[in-house]
Amino acid sequence: MERKRRIVPPVYLTLTIIVMALLHFLAPGARLIAPPYNFLGLVPVVLGFVMAGIAAGAFARAGTPVVPFERSTALVTDGIYRVTRNPMYLGMILVLIGTAVLFGTVTPWLPVPVFIWIIQTRFVRAEERFLEELFGEEYLAYRRRVRRWL
Repeated sequence: MERKRRIVPPVYLTLTIIVMALLHFLAPGARLIAPPYNFLGLVPVVLGFVMAGIAAGAFARAGTPVVPFERSTALVTDGIYRVTRNPMYLGMILVLIGTAVLFGTVTPWLPVPVFIWIIQTRFVRAEERFLEELFGEEYLAYRRRVRRWL
């Protein structure tokens, strides 16, 4: 059962960062992390992009599409996929956490759980059903071995 989504996760990531910035500049709330310590947020931002890039590269090497709900041609279970079943999404979450730290105020944190909820409900759960339909027991065995997030 192949389904197309009009809005892909990177669009949600970008929109979330825009909302975070608007909240920071228009209604920042209390400062949680003062400069220069807020620059530590660069660490999870970089790690998140690297993690997502490594995961996307694994898909490319396996010759299977990265776009959610396109028909997968291979089940990728090696490399970073030995640690988490969703390294691209986890990388995006790290980018958002790092961005919130960089802003250093309370309100940019508010959209982060909303992003996680959207990814979990619109993509992760549906992708799991999709992969189970495509790969059957091979996917179920992988799912038993590797956690959804960490």
